[in-house]
Amino acid sequence: MKIGFVILITIICFMVAPVCGTAQKNSAFTLIRVIQGDIVDFTVDNLDNIYIINSTGQVKKLNPNGDSVAVYNDVKKYGKVTLIDASNPMKLLLYYQDFSTIVALDRIMNVRGTIDLRKHNILRARTIGLAYDNNIWIYDEVDNKLKKIDDDGRIISETSDFRLLFNDPPSPQRIFDHDGFVYLYDTTRGLFVFDYYGSLKNKIPIRGWNNVKILNKYIFGTKKDSLQRYEINTFITREQNLPETLYAVFSINFTNKRLYALRNNALEIYNLQ
Repeated sequence: MKIGFVILITIICFMVAPVCGTAQKNSAFTLIRVIQGDIVDFTVDNLDNIYIINSTGQVKKLNPNGDSVAVYNDVKKYGKVTLIDASNPMKLLLYYQDFSTIVALDRIMNVRGTIDLRKHNILRARTIGLAYDNNIWIYDEVDNKLKKIDDDGRIISETSDFRLLFNDPPSPQRIFDHDGFVYLYDTTRGLFVFDYYGSLKNKIPIRGWNNVKILNKYIFGTKKDSLQRYEINTFITREQNLPETLYAVFSINFTNKRLYALRNNALEIYNLQ
């Protein structure tokens, strides 16, 4: 059974399990830890390291056991963190949209570099994402282009103006570089798939999803009170209603081994067996 299907089944099994007194013992989805404290957002990398943002903008890195291993405290320069890209544990990206600034950190949260996009005539970048080659994808809202920049902010490549390519051009909220393609997710227009040369390869009719994550051959997300799973190779979308116990969760994230659910000042970590 593929890991994506295991994730789907185990989530549902656990969430409906409270009706049975031995639910967690019989489930392959086991609560292993709850991290409490001032937590307003989080993400995880593919090694199950956790990156927590508190209300002051501090970013703390925890190892898979929940122990603090590093902290980024220089939070006063750029305001609120808009996005953390942890797709490469060796290069963490913090994006501060209000200041059009990207801060790159190493694995122990030391600053590797800072890019002020405005100095490179990128005045309004909607979102960013780490590229497979450790360069950075951005979506420039002024030029309506997907661009790749290096660590100095220089443009390496860019697409044509999306207004010339699409009748209704996307305004992506997330960028994912996965398995040889770049995915731009727009909650109202869908998921646009490009190759590394900027050519549109596919448009996936996924709309209105939250907590979008691409994992192996699946795209996961939540929509209202349901869990969604789209299989990239077969184009099949499966939907499963979620129980009321999940309604209070602010956000969900996945790795191959664990599921993470953020509630009010508490991050719950579940082991997938």
